[in-house]
This record gives sequence, structure tokens and C-alpha cells, in this order.
Amino acid sequence: MEAFFDNKTNIVNARICAVLDEAVMYSVQTKFEFQGRVRTILRDENPLPGTPSAVVGAINWKEKTFEVQGQKCKYDEIRRTAGSLFNKTRLWRWSATRKEYDFSYTHEEWKATIEDGRTIAGRFCVPFRPHLFSKSKPAVIHLTSTALAEDEVFLLLVFIYEEVKRQDKTNTSTPGGTGGW
Repeated sequence: MEAFFDNKTNIVNARICAVLDEAVMYSVQTKFEFQGRVRTILRDENPLPGTPSAVVGAINWKEKTFEVQGQKCKYDEIRRTAGSLFNKTRLWRWSATRKEYDFSYTHEEWKATIEDGRTIAGRFCVPFRPHLFSKSKPAVIHLTSTALAEDEVFLLLVFIYEEVKRQDKTNTSTPGGTGGW
């Protein structure tokens, strides 16, 4: 799957569209309050008939939980770090029966690799800050067929979470974590 975020500067309030035909696949909506983000919802824009809800995932920022297909897990249960002080790796796993993904950020791109570190499960290309006289490129996400079959929603949520946290660290001028550059 290759898709792009239609809102170039704010990935927490955007639609995820297929690159091939620009069809909307998911929408991301975030509720903000005075002290920042409360909840980010990932909504399937093409749900199966008879499905009770189009909401397939959520990040509860205040409760520090992820929700995938109605099942909630705290960050501490699905995320861990390994390595030394200067070489930390972020490891995410939805459950003990699923694969563990190593997330790293280099050169404007998040990369999720499977446990061996060589097999890429997904990439999330985030363009650098927009320039005054040029158009900014949209964020693009690539997921492999293996990742799509097992952890599509989970990986989308983790990519969004990691990028938002990275932006929060690098952009201190946005009060209350309103997102975007």
C-alpha cells in the first residue's frame, strides 16, 4: 500500500489517500482541548457492509493508550526501548503473537523493520519544513503486503504517534501541541 496524507502540514487532521487513484482510504481526526491533544481517531472510509463502526483505531493521548479494532493497550504494554544512551531503538509489538517492529527516523523518513532489522515492513516519508517559495510535499506512507495483512492499523497509528512526538520535540513554538509545523 502506498498512500499520502492530503493535509501537508498536519498529519493528525488529514485524510489518507491512495497514491494510485487518490481514493480516500482512512481519515485521521484529533480532538484538542486547552492542554493539548485528547484523542486521535483513525476512521476507515470504506468499511465493510454490516460493520458496526468505521473507527478502526485510536490514540488516547491523556490515557496513554492505543486502541485497535476495539481492543485497548497501554503504551507501556506495547512499546519498549533497547540499546544504549546514544543508540536507542524503539520497539513496538501489538501482542505477544504478533511481530515486533523496530522504528527509526533518518533523513526525513520513519522506517519500521521486522525483528531481524533487515526486512522493511513500512516507511513513512515526512517532508522537511515547508519553504516560503516552494510547494511542500505531502507525507507518504508505504506498507508492505506482510504488514498490511497483520498490523496495518497498528502501524499507521504508531507512525502517526512517533511523528507527532518528534514534531513536539523539534517545534517548541506550538502551544498545547496543536500539531503541524
